[in-house]
Amino acid sequence: MAVNSPLIIALDYPSLDAALCMADQLDPAQCRVKVGKELFTRSGPAVLEALHGRGFEVFLDLKFHDIPNTVAGAVQAAAEQGVWMVNVHASGGRRMMETAVERLQSQRLATHLIAVTVLTSLSAEELHETGVPVSPGEQVEHLARLAQQSGMHGVVCSAQESAAIRQTCGDDFLKVTPGIRPAFATLDDQQRIMTPSAAIQAGSTHLVVGRPVTQAEDPMSALASILVDLP
Repeated sequence: MAVNSPLIIALDYPSLDAALCMADQLDPAQCRVKVGKELFTRSGPAVLEALHGRGFEVFLDLKFHDIPNTVAGAVQAAAEQGVWMVNVHASGGRRMMETAVERLQSQRLATHLIAVTVLTSLSAEELHETGVPVSPGEQVEHLARLAQQSGMHGVVCSAQESAAIRQTCGDDFLKVTPGIRPAFATLDDQQRIMTPSAAIQAGSTHLVVGRPVTQAEDPMSALASILVDLP
């Protein structure tokens, strides 16, 4: 199924049953879904099989960060399970990213491979505590350039950095943006946030939305209201 929607709904649930209950309230023609660490650790490949069976394209959000060969093997395993997208940490370095890219190419696997730059939950002070002396925005741009040079298809970044990354890396370089909050939603635990419309205008290519949809009384109505507001 070809999905033109930029929306990726985060299925951040502790169980397979809860995740599928939400998925059954969504239309796979109107969005993709994201499976993260807790759900995949508890449910394993069964959740991917169930979501694929329902027609969803899946972003497997496991943020691999390890020695190059280990990450390449993990990325290959994800791609062989048919996921639409998987990610690694750009801070793992050029050789790690290049090895993962080469593995997908050698196996002729078409899964999108993107890199996490700076987690949207991190403030400038928290980033500095890790030994990075520059601002989150500067570090995001630096890692985005490194990811593109390493052959990655795109990055995870906040909407506040999308415009700069689009200018540096071009329109075709994917910019997957969490921390998306419609005007009707609360801020929760994300620091660098933006509305869906503003994020797309800034240059984001895909928007990860969680609680504003998954905790809504009518998830598809909430999703539809976001799509209507997009430019």
